[in-house]
Amino acid sequence: MEHTDKEYCLEVWGDLACFTRPELKVERVSYDVITPSAARAIFEAIFWKPAIRWQVTRIEVLSPIRWFNIKRNEVGSTMSPSSDGIIIEDKRKRRQRSSMLLRDVRYRIFARQQYVPVRNRPYEEQRLWAKDENPGKYNAMFERRAGKGQCFNQPYLGCREFSCGFKLIEPAVYSEGIDETRDLGIMLYDMEFQKDDRYGEKPATPLFYRARMEHGVITVPPKDSEEILR
Repeated sequence: MEHTDKEYCLEVWGDLACFTRPELKVERVSYDVITPSAARAIFEAIFWKPAIRWQVTRIEVLSPIRWFNIKRNEVGSTMSPSSDGIIIEDKRKRRQRSSMLLRDVRYRIFARQQYVPVRNRPYEEQRLWAKDENPGKYNAMFERRAGKGQCFNQPYLGCREFSCGFKLIEPAVYSEGIDETRDLGIMLYDMEFQKDDRYGEKPATPLFYRARMEHGVITVPPKDSEEILR
């Protein structure tokens, strides 16, 4: 079937955000701006089906980059299935950790809704989703949900405790963001998951790219681009 992957734009905002740098293990320190993986997660929170993939293409930074530092008490251990729970009053299990967050953020994020042909999906999904499919149906479903402010789960800005508001921008016209240009360095692009028929899902592989903001705009390369670092 002939089709064109349609590009959409969402404006998102929130009081706090944390797009965690993976190289910092204990203390949470955010990247300067939203990552492509966090932007993709917002689109998927509004609408996702096995027949589509979201490819983030562009990020416009609308609010100045501001920082906010907090210290919080966090649990320093995880709960196992055989345990009776975690007693948070136990001081030995509490840790005070610092977090460097972003505050008062606002972005316009652009992404293409890519239709995955039936022949390119796992056999189990082919049997479930092969009937009565067309890309236009999924375009209309996303537009209806995003236009009404509906979502499958609450979109968030990096960490689930930092929820965000969103609205669909139509038409998805490019514009400039804040009047600032800077090299953002090596940034997390996304996590690549591969499936093995014998052993199930393999550990995810992190993907990175060199991000640069030009007048508040970050152009995101496609996943198969030579700019992606594995």
